[in-house]
Amino acid sequence: MNIDLKGRVALVTGGSRGIGAAIVRALAEAGADVVINYRERAGDAETIAASVRAMGCRAITVAADVSEADAVAGMVAKVEAEFGPADILINNAGIALIRGIDDLTEADFDETIAVNLKSAFLCTQAVLPHMRARAWGRIVNISSGAARGAGGVGLHYNASKAGMEGLTRGYAARLVKQGITVNAVAPSLIETDMVKSGLASSPARIPLGRFGTGAEVAEVVMMLIGNAYMTGQTVALSGGVSFN
Repeated sequence: MNIDLKGRVALVTGGSRGIGAAIVRALAEAGADVVINYRERAGDAETIAASVRAMGCRAITVAADVSEADAVAGMVAKVEAEFGPADILINNAGIALIRGIDDLTEADFDETIAVNLKSAFLCTQAVLPHMRARAWGRIVNISSGAARGAGGVGLHYNASKAGMEGLTRGYAARLVKQGITVNAVAPSLIETDMVKSGLASSPARIPLGRFGTGAEVAEVVMMLIGNAYMTGQTVALSGGVSFN
C-alpha cells in the first residue's frame, strides 16, 4: 500500500521488539515520525529509533509503564513537547504470562489486565483530545486470536484480549463522526520470542505451514491506518488456524 504519513506523529507502545518494532519500521517507511515506547529494553528501543532516523524520519524513545496513568501522562506530554500531538496510536504493549488454571494467581490476573487492557484505555484517553481537535486520528489495538479462541497462554490472557476488542468497538462507535477510526488486529502464532520460547516450538498446527511475521502484522496495521471507511473492526491473522 502506498500510504503517505509525512507530517504525522505515531506513538507505538511496546515498540522496542517483535510486532511493535515491525510496526515502527512500517510507519517510518510511510514517512511518519515515530515515538517508540518501552518499559525495560532501552537498547532495543534505541536501535529501532536509529533505523527510523536512517530512513529520514524523526524518532524518539520513551520509557514508561503504560499500565500506570501518571506514566502515560508523562509520556504523552513528552511526545507533544518533542513532536507535537500524536495522530496515530498503536496499542501494542502486552505481556503473556503462561499459566494454567491452578497456577494462575490474582496478581498474575491483575497484572495481565493492567498491561494488556488498561494500558490501551489510558493511552487512548490521553491522545484523544488532540485527535478530536484536529478531527483526524487512527488508533489500532493489537489483540490476539486468543480473544476468540482457547489460546495457549491462559484464561487471563484470553480475558485481556477479548476486553481489548470490546474497547475497540466501544471507542469506534463513539468516535465515528469525529474523524477518528479505531480498529484491532488479532494475530496468532507470529514468529516472536514469546511464541518460540513457550507457546509453540514449531508451526506444525498452522495450516499454512509456517509462523506469521511481524512485517505481515504491520501490513494489516498500515491498511487500517490508510482506510478511512473502516472502523470498529478486528482483523484476524492466523495462517488458517481460525476463520471469522
